[in-house]
Amino acid sequence: MNTSPSLPPASRGASAWIKPAVFLLIAAIGLYYVKWSPYYLKSFVAADKHSIGSSILANAPASPWSAALEYAGVYFLAIWKAAVLGVLLGSLVQVLVPRDWLLRVFGRAGLGSTIRGGLFALPGMMCSCCAAPVVAGMRRQQVSVGAALAFWIANPVLNPATLVFMGFVLGWHFAALRLVAGVLLVVGVSLIAQRISQPEALPQAALDAVSTVEESEQQHGFLARWLQKMWQLFWSTVPIYIVAVLALGAARVWLFPQVDAAIGNSLFWIVGLAVIGTLFVIPTAAEIPIVQSMMTLGLGAGPAVALLMTLPSISLPSLLMLRKSFTPKVLATVTLLTMLVGVLSGLVGAALL
Repeated sequence: MNTSPSLPPASRGASAWIKPAVFLLIAAIGLYYVKWSPYYLKSFVAADKHSIGSSILANAPASPWSAALEYAGVYFLAIWKAAVLGVLLGSLVQVLVPRDWLLRVFGRAGLGSTIRGGLFALPGMMCSCCAAPVVAGMRRQQVSVGAALAFWIANPVLNPATLVFMGFVLGWHFAALRLVAGVLLVVGVSLIAQRISQPEALPQAALDAVSTVEESEQQHGFLARWLQKMWQLFWSTVPIYIVAVLALGAARVWLFPQVDAAIGNSLFWIVGLAVIGTLFVIPTAAEIPIVQSMMTLGLGAGPAVALLMTLPSISLPSLLMLRKSFTPKVLATVTLLTMLVGVLSGLVGAALL
């Protein structure tokens, strides 16, 4: 007999749809401006020139301080619009989307909720850091660990635009391998981390929160609640994000090797670049010109695939941004499994590509 707690009935009537409709409208407008329209135009550039620009890691200064400032400047110039949108959506999901709706779709631990989290990410096409505030907002609404992780990782790894760019620039065999390995990464890592977190089928805290949300809304107006949520989200994610990007910008002086033909498909470099790629931070789709430039200098298919899988997946800044949303054990599991998938994908790439 099923003893799992049942959810309260969803709000009924046309008025119940107004706030979620506003959220979807804001999300659609923001994503069109920041992601959909620019990526649509960039796809023609990728098809015509077989390139989407130069590597963000090119010509790093020898001084770590100069490297930190230069990389941070280039990086934040590339992502600031998406970062602002991520904080906006991460705060609005807490005040515009009914919590019981989120729990019905993403609240239960299991395969279905995890898959829905991954599918929900596909229109977003954000990098791991820009998606992190949305994930933090979802977790504050008691969305399950698996669904939140799937949304977070699928945003960069299964980004449809990036797969198209990759096909035109690096070849469709690279894009196909990224897609297959990406699905395994998103679903597998999320489900394993979900099991490690040992949740209830549906957290009782989530049900208690649903029962009290109407009272909270009556005590505080919408604008006050939204501003409070946005400030909490900003303060818990953005400052440490900036510091971590500066630190990694400085560390790139030592992290990325001088590539030559001797690297080839060495297992040492497959493992090493999988580790580096997991921790380093890049804008959306920046892994493509990075790998393209390194392959022209002699990087083999194996290390290249390891970078293609790990560079966009997660990063040290995004892990720190979500330090309050997941337990250290869950974040450590996600990190190690991402490295492992990068290594295995690199070995497959070395054998097949």
